[in-house]
Amino acid sequence: MKIDFTIAEWIWLGALLGVVLVQIYWYGRYMAAPARRLRKERKAKHQEEPNTAGELPGVSVILCAHNESENLRHYLQALLTQDWPKYEVIVVDDGSQDSTREVIESYAVQDPRLRFTFVPTDARVGSTKKLGLTLGAKAAQYDYLLLTDADCVPECKEWIRSMVSGFDVQSDNGQSGTEIVLGYGAYFAEKGEINRLVRYDTLFNGLHYLGAALCGHPYMGVGRNLAYRKSLFFRSGGFTRQMTSRSGDDDLFVNHVATKQNTAVVMRPESYTWSLSKRTLKEWWQQKRRHLSVSPQYKTSTKVRLMLEPLTRGLMYAMVLITVIGYRLSVIGLIALGLFLLRWIVQTAVLNVSARRMGQKRFGMLTILRYDITLPLVNLWMLIVPRRQSKWK
Repeated sequence: MKIDFTIAEWIWLGALLGVVLVQIYWYGRYMAAPARRLRKERKAKHQEEPNTAGELPGVSVILCAHNESENLRHYLQALLTQDWPKYEVIVVDDGSQDSTREVIESYAVQDPRLRFTFVPTDARVGSTKKLGLTLGAKAAQYDYLLLTDADCVPECKEWIRSMVSGFDVQSDNGQSGTEIVLGYGAYFAEKGEINRLVRYDTLFNGLHYLGAALCGHPYMGVGRNLAYRKSLFFRSGGFTRQMTSRSGDDDLFVNHVATKQNTAVVMRPESYTWSLSKRTLKEWWQQKRRHLSVSPQYKTSTKVRLMLEPLTRGLMYAMVLITVIGYRLSVIGLIALGLFLLRWIVQTAVLNVSARRMGQKRFGMLTILRYDITLPLVNLWMLIVPRRQSKWK
């Protein structure tokens, strides 16, 4: 075997080592941050807010519903049985044509904490959901707004308590610099490749944005589980800048107003929400494309930071492949494979330790490798290839 490398070979191996180290650093610092926070929160679980109910702030839970009668029948009760002394649930009917309104009214008769409003059918806006959330925020009695979706169910009765704990206030008069709390929205584990794909993509993206926020770089949140102050929402102009975009009611808003100082992350399992994943590849594709469509509107600093990981990942795969093809099982080829294997092991460990601590199913190494290669290509395709309305409408 050849052991005396040329200068060009040393430079090549040094560059490969560099991109692998960037990948390992990224996983160790950012992607592993939520699992570290979760472990810390579990240790401090008993050191929570005082149990004097009168001192706790009021919370307005807001969700939009478009033809969600079945989901509301299944999940609305979970929102109305939370272990929190002062809160309301505001459901915004977003142009439903099924029995959504009747379901809401039947629950409202039984529980006065449930309130509802609706989006005018003749509203001429790019996103009726953003308008609906704005109407919900205007109707809210309290300054703490907790957002979720009609097809989501909270982990337990401690959901509101866990999410509000991120604001770090002890009473209505408490002072806190935190104005945004990011939570995690998971998907139920079911059989099938689509469900596995959705769960992996959700876990990866969740660790990404939550880890970035924990490291001082918040850039997005998910509307399935997100809280912020009503005063921040209207002080920053709400969705004024995003009203023409169909999506972006969660990630774009957070991207524009979140800072290291005003954003907190809650990782304890009691704070999670759960949803059923899309059942077909077409449904997932449409959802994924819709979410990615707003990423060009992120702040420039966010876009630069988000490019680093997929860029170094792509370089790593390309360089390892070129090295193995060119040198086969020589020393250089074995070094390239060893570096790739090291990164693969670190990646698998971080993702599966995080999944286990978050109460989710783990993924096999080959599954992780498959998605690690294909999902960036899917994302790139969706960003550069125009949407064909006739097919995906």
